[in-house]
Amino acid sequence: MQFSKILVPLAGLVVLAVAFREYGWPGAALVGGGIVMWALLHITRLMTVMRRAADRPIGYVGSAVMLNAKLKPRVNLLHVVAMTRALGERLTPGEQQPEVYRWRDKGGSYVDCTFQDGRLVEWRLTRPPAPAGADGAP
Repeated sequence: MQFSKILVPLAGLVVLAVAFREYGWPGAALVGGGIVMWALLHITRLMTVMRRAADRPIGYVGSAVMLNAKLKPRVNLLHVVAMTRALGERLTPGEQQPEVYRWRDKGGSYVDCTFQDGRLVEWRLTRPPAPAGADGAP
């Protein structure tokens, strides 16, 4: 279990309680307004990413090679969806961990991304085999 899922809301409540104790209702209103603004910013980012992804086919990316170059370990799934502007094609069934998603391009290349608890742990670029005679030989 990730402690940040518990610690962040708990820290917000502690800051809210300290603001109320030190400054009364005006302090609690100020801190509460800051917490609500922070939550609205995150919800707005989530909705923007999902709206952009809704306009693209599932599992499609403009260039799998460029996606492979931009990926970094430990980024979350939302960040990868924002980079590709498309939802990945899920390769693992149900709620099984780790989750594997695939993004492919029109050239046949694809990137398989493995996420553990929503964080990218590994990825692999696969390119289609080159056609015979494509190496420049007569």
